[in-house]
Amino acid sequence: MKGLSRLELRYGRYAISNLALYIAALNLAVFLLTFLLFGGDSFRTQMTLALIPSEVFKGQVWRLITFILIPDNFSPIWILFTVYLIYMIGTSLERYWGRFKLNIFYLVGILGSIVAAFITGFGMTGMYLNLSLFLAYATLFPEQEFLLFFVLPVKVKYLGILDALYIFYQLFTAIRFGAWPFVGAILVAFLNYILFFGDDFLKWIKLKQQVARNRKRFFDQVRPYDKNRRF
Repeated sequence: MKGLSRLELRYGRYAISNLALYIAALNLAVFLLTFLLFGGDSFRTQMTLALIPSEVFKGQVWRLITFILIPDNFSPIWILFTVYLIYMIGTSLERYWGRFKLNIFYLVGILGSIVAAFITGFGMTGMYLNLSLFLAYATLFPEQEFLLFFVLPVKVKYLGILDALYIFYQLFTAIRFGAWPFVGAILVAFLNYILFFGDDFLKWIKLKQQVARNRKRFFDQVRPYDKNRRF
């Protein structure tokens, strides 16, 4: 993002260090409170903490933050893996980007999710923010390997492709059934990823086009020479 360095010089001191650690710890805390307060009823937790615009208008303003603290799953087996993944990915991005840029990525993702929720009226959790975080990680560290099911080594770039395919499937399904508010919700929620990596993808596409043009120009010049040699 252009101008991010200037913003960091001015506001960098306000950035939160180890942000991913706090997010992961609060996800785990919400998981534990779900069992302590609601007897493991994850639906009640989601209805209490999710970003639901109609409830925010009634004064439940905490939902503007708590929606990112809802775990992606409430399985006792997978929760530790989930919170570790959030911590590991966030920490890696913080080391690569610095704390300020990671804070901005999270902030833009949160604001995008809030805007999407209020435009469409749909309830939101932190799912799309977590998906965009994983896409960022897969884009920057494509050769990193994860142990799928703790056994099978898989490179992150392939998991990132599956992540992207899942998102495109949701978009295609929403478009097919004319659920345009849902389409808008997905796109706006991924505003952070688009802002951070959109320029890089455009440059990559232009580079590929330039390579294709250079290759075509080369073969156009070589073909007449080959024809002359045959005679």
